Amino acid sequence: QVQLVESGGGLVQPGGSLRLSCAASGSIFSIYAMYWYRQAPGKQRDRVAVITSRGSTNYADFVKGRFTISRDNAKNTVYLQMNSLQPEDTAVYSCNKDRPYYPWGQGTQVTVSS
Repeated sequence: QVQLVESGGGLVQPGGSLRLSCAASGSIFSIYAMYWYRQAPGKQRDRVAVITSRGSTNYADFVKGRFTISRDNAKNTVYLQMNSLQPEDTAVYSCNKDRPYYPWGQGTQVTVSS
């Protein structure tokens, strides 16, 4: 069974940067498009970015130009480089494929605050 482990979150000031990582166990990781999602308290989970198995990317409008998704299939890892962070980016960030989902990992908390 695939396990997802997110890391790299933390507390950062507005305008700062973080790089998130999502490590997946399991050898079939590379065939799927992978997404980064985020969920703020009391809000629904939103898709932030997607990267296909071939490396094509797409972003939610609210992160375009600030976030970059990438993947290393040899390491079964997906990354999210987040620049120009703003308080509204505060959320728990998780990675997963599209439905049917893998079991969700614990996510990684990103807090943007001065």
